Amino acid sequence: MTPTEYEYLRKFLKDNSGLDLSADKQYLIESRLLPLARKAGLSGIAELVQKLQGGSRTLMTDVVEAMTTNETFFFRDKVPFDHFRDHIMPEIIKARANKRSVRIWCAAGSTGQEPYSLAMCLKEMGASLTGWRVEIIATDLSQEVLEKARAGVYSQFEVQRGLPIQMLVKYFKQTGETWQINPELRAMIQHRQLNLLHDFSQLGTFDVIFCRNVLIYFDQDTKINIFNRLARQIEPDGFLVLGAAETVVGLTDTFRPIPDRRGLYKPNDPRAAAAKPALAGAAPRMAVMAGR
Repeated sequence: MTPTEYEYLRKFLKDNSGLDLSADKQYLIESRLLPLARKAGLSGIAELVQKLQGGSRTLMTDVVEAMTTNETFFFRDKVPFDHFRDHIMPEIIKARANKRSVRIWCAAGSTGQEPYSLAMCLKEMGASLTGWRVEIIATDLSQEVLEKARAGVYSQFEVQRGLPIQMLVKYFKQTGETWQINPELRAMIQHRQLNLLHDFSQLGTFDVIFCRNVLIYFDQDTKINIFNRLARQIEPDGFLVLGAAETVVGLTDTFRPIPDRRGLYKPNDPRAAAAKPALAGAAPRMAVMAGR
């Protein structure tokens, strides 16, 4: 791969997924795109770049999906789900006692383990949510991972990663060497393809937004832009949950951290966020890395 080809791919990926590669990541591109090129019957990276420059939309999608990270597992990192069960939902249940509805957005739903983990948490709350309208929206860049999430079928290895055995027995049915999450939980979640770099106002407002292990791949201006737009989609008393390596501190005043609760944030005055202009150069094409 020539330096010119690498620079083209760096810019292509940033414009189309938000992925901000440093100058020394040629090995990463080669390891992920050479197999894709061969599968497409191309001679290598040079011909792949030529096809991209020629406007091959199918190849554009395949390249972005090949470069995005879909690492995820059930109840990943544990702490956010403890916050959800012990702090977020008790406050939401109290605050929405009259409305009796809750809307949750998993902004990088990947193959479904995060939204299904939340669905299991909600089911475990039992009578406290009887009669409530519960809506979980799970979005991701990759149509391929969304299809897997909709099916809710996982290998033995996948269900062994973070999923308590009692929940496996309670919420999954085994078929041969795979496990499928039950229809009731699958029906709780709407899976949609979405680009975080695009306008997502059509999703409406949410009580809780999980946006974990996604923004680490973006440059600072893009992070700020997304935070400011997330602030417009969250209820004034809602919650934002970020990954352990992510923070709003030093980037935006649209959210404030909750003391002693790592990764958990509350929105500041949404009118102030709405008044801020979006930063230039942060609204291209397709969503991004599933982190979850």
